[in-house]
Amino acid sequence: MSELLVLRNHIDGEYTDAADGRRLEVTDPVTGEVYASSPLSGAADVDAAMAAAGAAFPTWRDATPSTRQKLLLRIADAIEARAEEIADAECRNTGKPRALTLTEEIAPIVDQIRFFAGAARLLEGRSAGEYMEGMTSIVRREPIGVCAQVAPWNYPLMMGVWKFAPALAAGNTVVLKPSDTTPASTVLLAGIIGDILAEMGLPAGIFNVVCGDRETGRLMVEH
Repeated sequence: MSELLVLRNHIDGEYTDAADGRRLEVTDPVTGEVYASSPLSGAADVDAAMAAAGAAFPTWRDATPSTRQKLLLRIADAIEARAEEIADAECRNTGKPRALTLTEEIAPIVDQIRFFAGAARLLEGRSAGEYMEGMTSIVRREPIGVCAQVAPWNYPLMMGVWKFAPALAAGNTVVLKPSDTTPASTVLLAGIIGDILAEMGLPAGIFNVVCGDRETGRLMVEH
């Protein structure tokens, strides 16, 4: 039996285990064998991730649309460049055929991130006018803060992208929790995004990944 893959949370640019050391087994759906373990994150880990995202928020909120677009385009380019490696992780996650994963998931994922990169420049107010005498009304879109996001097991990476890409485009920071059965590709992506944030001189807490079970997700959304 091959050595188990050890997955970790990615919080504020660092790979970390759960504060209390708890872990979950991750099973290959094709063979039924345990091939990895991931953190079973608790309140302390969620607090750390939320704090990191909260600290990074003012910088990301005030970033220009061009900076937000550049980050997303670089993420898309990195996924495209490492498509084979990411497809391997996603196939191990889900048991799906590799060729289909490359063409029907990885390629659309890259395209979707580039779509939201373009949308980052189109967030102006949609209307302005004098609807009451002596007053001007303006619609203005502003980031709301930290987005706690939980992705399901069936399309782990694609559905993660559908959550974090628009949030980042709009100037929010992210704490993303993958399903406890399919965390591998999301943890891999966290490292890729962390490297890009560092290269761009942006706060590492803009994007964080916390692994765990349903209780972990509940702690996140109730934070």
